[in-house]
Amino acid sequence: MEEVSKGMHSIIKMISNRKNNKFPILRLPYLAIQEIFKAMHPIEIINFSMISKRTRTLAKFVSFYSKYSIRLSVENSMLKIRFFGTKNVVSCCFLMTRKILLNGKIEEGEWGNIRTVFKFSKNAVDEWKQFCKYALEIFKIQTIDDLTLYMDAFVDQNVSIIDFLITNVKSVEECYLYHLYKEKNVDWHTAYLLNNITVNAKLFSKVNIRNKNFNGKMSKNLKEIYIYNSRWIGYKMLLDIDCKNVILEKNRISDEQWNLFLKKWIAMETHLNLEYLELDYRDIEEFRALVLHDIPHEVVDRGVKRVLKTYCDEKRTISGGIDIRQIDGKTATFFSVYSFQTLKFAMSIH
Repeated sequence: MEEVSKGMHSIIKMISNRKNNKFPILRLPYLAIQEIFKAMHPIEIINFSMISKRTRTLAKFVSFYSKYSIRLSVENSMLKIRFFGTKNVVSCCFLMTRKILLNGKIEEGEWGNIRTVFKFSKNAVDEWKQFCKYALEIFKIQTIDDLTLYMDAFVDQNVSIIDFLITNVKSVEECYLYHLYKEKNVDWHTAYLLNNITVNAKLFSKVNIRNKNFNGKMSKNLKEIYIYNSRWIGYKMLLDIDCKNVILEKNRISDEQWNLFLKKWIAMETHLNLEYLELDYRDIEEFRALVLHDIPHEVVDRGVKRVLKTYCDEKRTISGGIDIRQIDGKTATFFSVYSFQTLKFAMSIH
């Protein structure tokens, strides 16, 4: 059995090498071709598909068995495409390198059940886009599982990358946006992405938006939103955010606007899906005086302990708090909570 496995591996290596296409795989019976493809690594399938039009057609036809999900990322030193299968996690990384001697070379390594292929290239973005396009086409994927973008990694190519995603991806389940070098203004690029890419479940943004009149929009019906710098989210946009978990750091919503927001929530006019809201820390008595002054509420004794839902559906034991009630009987409790070792102000609905 081990000899068969080794033989199959040598066949796979031969047919996936673009410079050596002598093995007559195209002449094999269909069942034999299918068995070879089942044993192939997804990266090998894509490399094979890039040999010619015939191999591409064959790969598209027989790869129906594949149940991979795909994650894409653009980081400061590398661009990645990662395949997640039922058993193995496969990672393929393209790196832009300053070491000219490494240009064009390919290195492979395995760590546990993760196989990583590093390709060093001067044109990393273009090669990454080409590889992604083939992967999405071969494995018939329209929605990618995870998109991670460091918006300041390749600023001069942001539009090209976003246009590629708009053209080749129907939607994204989870989107993570980062911004390491604050001096680089990526406001317009971030708005362009948010206005043109559909995010289905989660939006996580640590982009340092400079413009308070930033015109980025968020997809509807998200399950989770985490905005590190939310100064650009005004009252009107707040009312449009109707998702399960909302975390807004550095928000600029006034006390009067929070008062109106809570009145709308009580009347079931907004945020019907909301389960957890987290903001920067503020004194709970100050909040009571400035926001809840004309809203019926109950101050719960600190001796009363309740288990409430917090970020990512985590449950914590909370002492006391302040309760308000929706017209349908749901209760929202305000309390202070540590999140990522930082004290925050939260509202949990139960």
